[in-house]
Amino acid sequence: MAGNETQLILIVEDNDDDFFATMRAFKKANLANPVRRCTNGDQALDYLLRRGEFSAADAAPRPGIVLLDLNLPGTDGRSVLHAIKKTPDLQKIPVIVLTTSNAEQDIEQCYAAGANSYVQKPVDFEGFIRAISRLSEFWLGISILPKGGI
Repeated sequence: MAGNETQLILIVEDNDDDFFATMRAFKKANLANPVRRCTNGDQALDYLLRRGEFSAADAAPRPGIVLLDLNLPGTDGRSVLHAIKKTPDLQKIPVIVLTTSNAEQDIEQCYAAGANSYVQKPVDFEGFIRAISRLSEFWLGISILPKGGI
């Protein structure tokens, strides 16, 4: 274990089915990390930048990792990714893009913007569970993440 079991995971996902499948995969992988969810890009930016409802000191603990969907209502995932990687207090947080898109332009733009990984969501439920389990095994079990909590 890489010592990441207390790192907060921020999931930016508008689709309830995908969010609950992700949580099921975490449970199956015995992950006990705290999880916060934002359902759109505007909420994610408010959380990460500690604005609005997240402006209180303890309202928005810094995540150790972000799972980011690209296709979000309001501000899209691409804009959220750009904001994270251009903000000094946030730019070290690993961002894993988890999306239905396999468009080469999306892949190239995300890596150019600083995404740490780009994963296309499998269409079948079991494939999705396997993908999330593998992601969590690598990013939370093998990789050493920068400490959050700023």
